[in-house]
Amino acid sequence: MSLIKSISGIRGTIGGKVNDNLTPLDVVKFASAFGTWLQNNSNKKDLTLVIGRDARISGQMVSSLVTATLQGLGINVIDLGLSTTPTVEIMVPELKADGGIILTASHNPKQWNALKLLNSKGEFISGENGAEVLALAESEDFNYAEVDDLGKYETRDDAFDIHIQQILDLAMVDLEAIKAKKFKVVLDAVNSTGGIAIPMLLDKLGCETIKLYCEPTGHFPHNPEPLKEHLGDICELVKKEGADFGVVVDPDVDRLALIDEKGEMFGEEYTLVAVADYLLKNKNGTAISNLSSSRALRDVAQSHNSEYFASAVGEVNVVTLMKEKNAVIGGEGNGGIIYPDLHYGRDSLVGVALFLTHLAKENKTVSELRAGYPSYFMGKKKIELTPEINVDDILTKMEKEYQNEEVSTIDGVKIDFENNWVHLRKSNTEPIIRIYTEAKSQEEADRLGDEMIAKINSLI
Repeated sequence: MSLIKSISGIRGTIGGKVNDNLTPLDVVKFASAFGTWLQNNSNKKDLTLVIGRDARISGQMVSSLVTATLQGLGINVIDLGLSTTPTVEIMVPELKADGGIILTASHNPKQWNALKLLNSKGEFISGENGAEVLALAESEDFNYAEVDDLGKYETRDDAFDIHIQQILDLAMVDLEAIKAKKFKVVLDAVNSTGGIAIPMLLDKLGCETIKLYCEPTGHFPHNPEPLKEHLGDICELVKKEGADFGVVVDPDVDRLALIDEKGEMFGEEYTLVAVADYLLKNKNGTAISNLSSSRALRDVAQSHNSEYFASAVGEVNVVTLMKEKNAVIGGEGNGGIIYPDLHYGRDSLVGVALFLTHLAKENKTVSELRAGYPSYFMGKKKIELTPEINVDDILTKMEKEYQNEEVSTIDGVKIDFENNWVHLRKSNTEPIIRIYTEAKSQEEADRLGDEMIAKINSLI
C-alpha cells in the first residue's frame, strides 16, 4: 500500500488499485474533496484555483485529472504548467485566487506523485482544514456543476518571471554586489523544474551557470533527495569546472543544498544557518526552525543578540510559530528557507539570492564561510517495537527519566543536554520510535542514539 492521506494532502505511487495507490480515481476524489471544501467555506460564487506541477513523468496526467475535476465542480483553473512549489505559493495571492494545488511528491522517487493544498494566502492549509478535506473525500459528498456552470481554464507562462522579480526587489538581495563577483555556479536540478527556474534567477544575478541534470524530463538521474550520498556527480563537476560553488534542489525546488568550491557538502542543515547569519547580522529579530534541526541556528542567532525558538516538525508548524514570533527568518534543517518578507513557504530561489548576497558581502569562499559556523553532526536511528507496546507510555517514561534536563514535549520528546540533544518521535503508521541526535562529533551523535535505544529497551 503506497497511498498516504494526510492533513497536508495525498501522495502515493502511480498505478495499481484504487485506495492502495495514487490512481486516477483517487486523484479525482481528492481534488473533488478540496474543491468542495473551498466551496463550502467561501461566500463567493466563482472560485479560482492556481495549479502547477514539477516535471515528474505522471505530472501531465495528474494535472489533467485535477483540472477537469475542478472545472466539473464549477471552479476556474489557472494552470502554471511546469512550476515549482514556491512559485505556485507566490502566484496564488498574486492572482487573487482562492487556493492552489501543487502537483509534486517533492523528494520522493519518480513513481510517486502528490496533491499539496494551499489556501488563498498561498500557504499550506491547516491541520484542522486538512482533516475536513479528508472527511469529505471519505464521504464522497460532492455536487458537480451543470453544463452552463462549468469552470473556465486558462494558462500562464509568466509565473517564474514574477517570482524572480519579487526576489530581486527584496531589500536584502543586493543585486549589484552579486553581479560584481561574477560567480560561477554548478546546478543539479535532478531533471525537474529547478532546471528552468534557477538558471533564470542566476542569469538575472549575473552568474555563470553550469547545468547538470537540468532537462525537465522527470527521469531523475539519481535519488532526488539532496543528500551527500546522492550527489557525487555535482561534487566532481564543481571541482572540474573550478566553480565557486554548487547548488542542488529537489524536484519541486523547496529544498536547497550547497556544495563548496572543494566539492564538499556545505551541509543541508547549514543552508538555513548561513542565510540567517546574513539576515540577523543586519536586523535583530527571531529565527525559527523545528525541533529536529541543528543547534547551529540557535548559536548563530544568539551571536547576533537575536532570539531562537523551535516548533514541532512540519512546515505548517514552523510557519505558525514564525507568525506568532514575527520571525525574521525560519525554515527546516533539510535546506528549507522560509523568508517572510517574500512569502511563508520554503523557497530555494530566495535562498539562493540571499546566500549569494551573503557570500558576496563576506568576500570569502564557501568553505571559509562554512568554517566560521559551529560544527555539529547529526545521527538518525530508530527502534522498532512490538504492536502491543504503548509508544506514548514509553515516551512519557523517557520524559520523566530525563526530567532534570531541558525537555520539550511539543512534538514527541526532545532532551537538550549541555553539549548535545536527542529527539524522540513516534511514527504515525508503525510501532516505531525515531531517534534524532546531534553532537560535536559523528561518533558522539551515534553513541547518544545507541544510548537512547538501550534506555528505551530497559524501560520496556
